[in-house]
Amino acid sequence: MTETFIDVFQALRKVMSSQASKLSVKTDTPTEYSLETKYPSPYKQHKGKPLWIGMVKVGKAYVSYHLMPIYMNPTLQQQVSPALKKRMQGKACFNFTAVPDKELTADLSRLTKAAVSAWAKPPVKP
Repeated sequence: MTETFIDVFQALRKVMSSQASKLSVKTDTPTEYSLETKYPSPYKQHKGKPLWIGMVKVGKAYVSYHLMPIYMNPTLQQQVSPALKKRMQGKACFNFTAVPDKELTADLSRLTKAAVSAWAKPPVKP
């Protein structure tokens, strides 16, 4: 792991952890930080376990920022800025090899806040 990736991880962890008060911290190590909901999933396939919200993880070639709520939410997908789309891999992962600039960090913060707002509270049952 390079020193640059440590800096990237710390910058991205700061964005993800800004929403931790609404969620539960699942993993917090020097190379991985992940959050999940405080409530059990209403979906049978999750067997009552919390929903995984996202993660920042140091990899071999980049630091990844996973934000699961955007995977299943077309409204959130439309909120991904063009600058973030350039870093997107799949529907819910963004890759970074350098510390993001202020504009990109602001975009990611806004998107993370919207994603967490969508999943931080249990869905209302009809």
